[in-house]
Amino acid sequence: MRVVYTSFSGRYSSNPRALFEGVRRSRPDWENLWLAAPARLGDFPAGVPTVPFGGEECVAALEGADLVISDDHIALDWEKRPGTVYLQTWHGTPLKRIHRDVLWAPPGRLDRLSEDVARWDHLLSPNRVSTPRLRRAFEFTGPIHETGYPRNDVLNAPAASKVRSEVRAALGIADSTTAVLYTPTWRDDQVFGGDGPDFSLAIDPARFAAALGPDHALLLRTHSLVTHRLAPADGGPLVDVSDYPDVAELYLAADVMVTDYSSTMFDFAVTGKPILFYAYDLDDYRDRLRGFYFDLTEDPPGPVLGTEEQVLAALADLDPVVAAYRPAYERFRATFGHAEDGHATDRVLALLG
Repeated sequence: MRVVYTSFSGRYSSNPRALFEGVRRSRPDWENLWLAAPARLGDFPAGVPTVPFGGEECVAALEGADLVISDDHIALDWEKRPGTVYLQTWHGTPLKRIHRDVLWAPPGRLDRLSEDVARWDHLLSPNRVSTPRLRRAFEFTGPIHETGYPRNDVLNAPAASKVRSEVRAALGIADSTTAVLYTPTWRDDQVFGGDGPDFSLAIDPARFAAALGPDHALLLRTHSLVTHRLAPADGGPLVDVSDYPDVAELYLAADVMVTDYSSTMFDFAVTGKPILFYAYDLDDYRDRLRGFYFDLTEDPPGPVLGTEEQVLAALADLDPVVAAYRPAYERFRATFGHAEDGHATDRVLALLG
């Protein structure tokens, strides 16, 4: 069995990483190959076979595979040979509309991405709520498996506390420091606008430091489409973790999440830690730019805040926020996290035979 893995155009991360590690434990006779971005080779374990993402060698690997595992569209020109199985894990529970359901997209983009959807044989769903949305948005007629996400198994693993300590130590975060993981999503019109991709940080690190002091650290995790669009800003309270190999380990390292409309909210909720929503452009994003599958402001698992001042005030006094939103948080977890029991990898491997 020749298996080719790819995650976000060449990273060692997410569901493909979890499945690869499961395959190495339980299917030692399988032949594994990763498509790796040259700049990310250092993230891959020693001895793991790789080929550069893109180019002839990459296409040859895909066309020679028995099984392809990806967590995103493979936007390359390749022909899937008869007998090859393509497992698309996707990469998040959707709040914001995706693919054919979006309110706006650049001309031709969705048609190009649909060329890859046509290759998919199986699609994973993180929960029963997402299954019909994924099917409709991708116009996918094949089997969808509600397995939960393999990448989240680590959040319930016996080694979770050890991973937390190791990641915090690697990032230089003291045990007494409150680590705030900030995960803003991308804006379609900024990335695909006429002036080229752009991104601006909506939380000012200097204001964060002034309001919360040295016992708080801001971990910035930007979306892969806008990573490196900010000027280098490490230092003080800000630690840019956008290039950190696997976001699940950051969920363990963090104490609280601040996000806007990112699907990271659903994965982070598996940890039971507080979530704050910094939705400064809510009306525009929901009504014009992208659209939502459900109303974020109706029974949210944390406060939906419109200003930086409100976010900083909530972070400064989290206990009453946690108490006020605990019932809604538990409803959110029951709705979107019912399959996140730490055994999603096993369920997917069972599907693969």
